Amino acid sequence: MPVQEALAMAREADLDLVEVAPQGEPPVCRIMDFGRYKYKQRKKQQQARSKSHARQVKEIRLHPKIDPHDVSYRVDHARDFLAHGHRVQVNVLFKGREMAHIDLGRELLMRFVATLEDISKMEAPPKLEGRRMGVLLIPKP
Repeated sequence: MPVQEALAMAREADLDLVEVAPQGEPPVCRIMDFGRYKYKQRKKQQQARSKSHARQVKEIRLHPKIDPHDVSYRVDHARDFLAHGHRVQVNVLFKGREMAHIDLGRELLMRFVATLEDISKMEAPPKLEGRRMGVLLIPKP
């Protein structure tokens, strides 16, 4: 259809003539309300952004002298975080003379990791940084 005829049809319908595929042979045009089209595209983009969820690193802190019930409570929290796709940083914090027993902290971390072995994997072995020993758990796909 000639361009002038298409423009006349668009004006008659009080709409816009929009070139959809300029690389086609012949180029493809469409009669539509361009403002409404742009509005719908913007709404689709906003909805896609709202549905996307950034994964976070959640932290769980422990101490070498922690009670077994408190450990199980924190394991449940970590399991929930991992189920939602978050990474979990588990840290054992040492105070004062606890620094003389770093092996207890490493043992606690390894038990914690073993409990969550079914849904997560350890990214690297436990690492001591100052008075903090930590390990990063990532969810299994």
